[in-house]
Amino acid sequence: MSEDFYSVLGVSRDASDDEIKQAYRKKAAEYHPDVSDDPNADEKFKQAKQAKEVLTDDQKRQAYDQMGHERFEQAEKRGGFDGGGAGGAGGMGGMGGDPFGGMGGAGGMGGGGGGLGDIFEQFFGGGAGGGGGRSGPRQGPDLRTDLAIELEEAYEGVEKQFTVARPETCHDCGGSGHPDSADTETCPECEGRGQTTQVQQTPLGRVQQTQTCRRCEGEGTLYSETCSTCTGDGQIRNEATLSVEVPPGIRDGQSLRMEREGAPGENGGPNGDLLIEISIRKHPDFDRDGDDLAHRAAISFPQATFGTTVEVPTLDGSVEMDIPSATQSGETFRLEGKGMPRLRRRGNGDLFVEVQIVTPEEMNDEQREALEAFAEAGGEEVEVSEGFFEKIKSSL
Repeated sequence: MSEDFYSVLGVSRDASDDEIKQAYRKKAAEYHPDVSDDPNADEKFKQAKQAKEVLTDDQKRQAYDQMGHERFEQAEKRGGFDGGGAGGAGGMGGMGGDPFGGMGGAGGMGGGGGGLGDIFEQFFGGGAGGGGGRSGPRQGPDLRTDLAIELEEAYEGVEKQFTVARPETCHDCGGSGHPDSADTETCPECEGRGQTTQVQQTPLGRVQQTQTCRRCEGEGTLYSETCSTCTGDGQIRNEATLSVEVPPGIRDGQSLRMEREGAPGENGGPNGDLLIEISIRKHPDFDRDGDDLAHRAAISFPQATFGTTVEVPTLDGSVEMDIPSATQSGETFRLEGKGMPRLRRRGNGDLFVEVQIVTPEEMNDEQREALEAFAEAGGEEVEVSEGFFEKIKSSL
């Protein structure tokens, strides 16, 4: 059993819309998958969002309070509450007081695709004879876009501007799809109700099926002309320049959410959200693995043999690193706290430095003599001209 929506948000059953939205914002900040360490953050975030959407919708909240949590969720899973009409009240009889039980429910007999949503509309407004067929405000769909950043920007955090093409409410008609000067008439198909009703005789009795009027599309009114800017759609496609705060430590493939920057809602509903997927460009000096970084540092054979101190680049300036004597090519050293910031947490990952011994391409006579003496002292019969260093590298 999932948790009661009021408990999910931590509000009382008489909480106002503002209190519910404020509680949701706190939960979203706590459990957003991009920032939370909670292993169940994704599920908790979705649950909080669902709770907010239901409890800030007057019709759904009324249904939720009357039906209870379990029955409400069952109804949503089996048909949803966004159906186009209501099942007939006559089909509700004889079901033991459970409008969503027994023989599949009356909505299953309507044939109009509304399912249990039809029953909801019959009982909680907008059903047959209820007047006004338009559905209530609905949130617009979410949109997605991509944003590429540098590794240094992911390290420091950055405010980035970007341009996104998205649908927007038509400014000329305000989303209505027609100019204010258009002549109007009551739709003769539905007589202004926005819905048409058919009655069917079934073995169980008469079933009333209510659907959104196809001619006026639920408006109840016909208009003499459509908006020339949006051609009646109520929306236009436009480019918007936005700015987003990219937090330090963000990883390649993670997404940021900008609330209410998505597509417009319907019937006065809020915009959807904009999801920004971050991609981090490949860096010439560092590879990344989670919060850790890797770097390859070149040293000479004498440095590896006798030990030395070298400068190693980091994303926060160069640091000195000690190379002990007898270091082998491919050996890795760890610099703690020199990696990427941990997203929304304290501390940094580590920097792993792999040393590679580089052989010189050219040698002077003094270098040759010294290496020959080194080879002889070690009992190696090797001619330097035939690749002494290459043999050393292949033997490591």
